[in-house]
Amino acid sequence: MNRIANLKMSLLGGLIAVGAAITCTTAHAATEKLLVAGGCFWCVESDFESVSGVSGAVSGFAGGASANPTYKQVTKGGTGHYEAVEITFDNATVSRDQLLNLFFRSVDPTDAGGQFCDRGDSYRTAIFYANDAQKAAAEAAKADAEKALGQKIVTPILPAGPFYKADASHQDYYKGSKVILTRFGPKKQSSAYVAYRQACGRDDRVHQLWGSEAPFTKKYR
Repeated sequence: MNRIANLKMSLLGGLIAVGAAITCTTAHAATEKLLVAGGCFWCVESDFESVSGVSGAVSGFAGGASANPTYKQVTKGGTGHYEAVEITFDNATVSRDQLLNLFFRSVDPTDAGGQFCDRGDSYRTAIFYANDAQKAAAEAAKADAEKALGQKIVTPILPAGPFYKADASHQDYYKGSKVILTRFGPKKQSSAYVAYRQACGRDDRVHQLWGSEAPFTKKYR
């Protein structure tokens, strides 16, 4: 009887272990990353962290040849990097296609020289892909956006290279509580972010282009 009981316990333990492994694998498979450049990475991060199913967005740099670039180096020019955001999402809640649709409607994809008041190569738009399926999804979203907008979209779809995380001062900038000196006077960082975004004209331009299809403009206009 003891042998039978031990055998049952062993089998039960094995089934529990298998079930746990399947659960972990499924949960892991449901988590994906999307890497995009949409001008100021503070704004892209702020927009997409408000989307249900997005667990986080990290500001950084992608698309260039320089390893471990600093913010100052990238904005000065010459590194080839874009200000980029790595978005982590649960594809059981929100799909890559949905996020790509939101991305195009949160930027000015007709502008090849930067975004809004931020000019230069580091502020251009782009989508980065890691495999053929991601490339196809980005191309389909671009074609759909071009048809909806009725204008030529210049946002390139590029192979993903290394992504370099920006320093801590650029992460969750829109949430910051530190008081900083700005051209608008001393402001809490989160208030300074709103003042910058409004002065830059981001949401006015996106609303002008996309109208009611623009997903993030109401908060800041």
